[in-house]
Amino acid sequence: QVQLVESGGGLVQAGGSLTLSCAASGRTFSTYCAGWFRQAPGKEREFVAAISRSGAVTSYADSVKGRFTISRDNAKNTVNLQMNSLKPEDTAVYFCATAAGRTFYSITKAEADYDYWGQGTQVTVSS
Repeated sequence: QVQLVESGGGLVQAGGSLTLSCAASGRTFSTYCAGWFRQAPGKEREFVAAISRSGAVTSYADSVKGRFTISRDNAKNTVNLQMNSLKPEDTAVYFCATAAGRTFYSITKAEADYDYWGQGTQVTVSS
């Protein structure tokens, strides 16, 4: 079992930056694909970014491509989301999640494939 705890959320002005971190418990973190999702008020939860077990393969939603960067450190059991050039429409609760059963270089964007979820961290971008 994996437990995930996000941190780093907060209030930032448009154009600013934030880095979200997700700390995972357990010795098997490196066997999971990791992803970030977000949910804005009144909207469905949506995919933001994912990273393969190896860290070599990443994928992003079109809305954040070029502004957000996902990374992981398997030795420290962490996955980060660096968010730059933030916009008011990035305001949401951000969740990290892990997906088992992926090969070393594969990822998934499908929410249903993710087995474990953190509690979420609020990101608010003011205009």
